[in-house]
Amino acid sequence: MFAAESVTGPAPIRRRYELTAIFLVVFGYTTLFFPIPAAADELDKDISQLRADVASLAGEVFALEEDILHPADSQVTIFLTLARKDDLTLDSVELYVDDTPVASHLYTDREFGALQQGGVQQLYTGNLPHGDHVLKAVLTARAANDRYVRRESTHSFRKPPGELRIQMSLEVRAPDYEPRMSFREWK
Repeated sequence: MFAAESVTGPAPIRRRYELTAIFLVVFGYTTLFFPIPAAADELDKDISQLRADVASLAGEVFALEEDILHPADSQVTIFLTLARKDDLTLDSVELYVDDTPVASHLYTDREFGALQQGGVQQLYTGNLPHGDHVLKAVLTARAANDRYVRRESTHSFRKPPGELRIQMSLEVRAPDYEPRMSFREWK
């Protein structure tokens, strides 16, 4: 009664159990490492949908952030252009609004080249309450006569309701090669 056959069963049954166990092990590893194509396609679709949802939500978050941080009613944007392209090598610009530093920028050759080709650089975007304000720009550059110059210029403006854009234009004229800054307000 306690013979080996009674514990493990007769040889044909034991062989069937061994084959079943081998099949389950092989099938389990196969499905683990080689997913079924239908499930993989569904997983790819789910991943694509999640990516699209994340991109859509990121756009909505950006729009909300812009509305909260930069409401259009109090927004001020300051741009920089070069009036004459060849008489000045710009090194840096610093901006102050009501004696508070708001922006500074050191120029690379590439950025200065873009300005020389007629580019417009956005130096600052921020919010200001309605009323009178003072913009101060500090410029360091090298003039065409290889002299380094540092100039400060101020512009008083009144911030009306709504957006306000201020264009700051740099110009240098011979023979003195002294940089001049002019300001123009766009509403």
